[in-house]
Amino acid sequence: MASTTVRHGHGTVMVDPAAYQSPTPWERLEQGRQAKAARGGYAGYGSPAFGQQAVNGELIANPQEAEVADLIRRHHRSGKSLQKIADWLNQRGYTTKRGHQWQRVSVKRVLDRIYGRTPRMSGVDDSRSEHS
Repeated sequence: MASTTVRHGHGTVMVDPAAYQSPTPWERLEQGRQAKAARGGYAGYGSPAFGQQAVNGELIANPQEAEVADLIRRHHRSGKSLQKIADWLNQRGYTTKRGHQWQRVSVKRVLDRIYGRTPRMSGVDDSRSEHS
């Protein structure tokens, strides 16, 4: 580690400049997001998952998207492939959160979230979620 000699009062002192650096704005934002996520709030990493929306910093259900997510779940349980589900949704005019046509990977992401297969944020323990 590099140290710097600093004149202080009646003598000189060796200090490590890195020990006195304040966090960058990006580091402060990340610390704030992690603290909010730890308290159970929406940490603001991109747009909320399909079926959810952020209102006043909290995630709540989006009724229209939740209905589509339920359709996806039911079709998947009936044995349809991801592509067949995407085709079915597109034929009936349903779109993704960003207004795009459904692809099998977008259907998979919805199913992964429904079945708890993917965490919303890396580095956060998701043991609080329902595993019944």
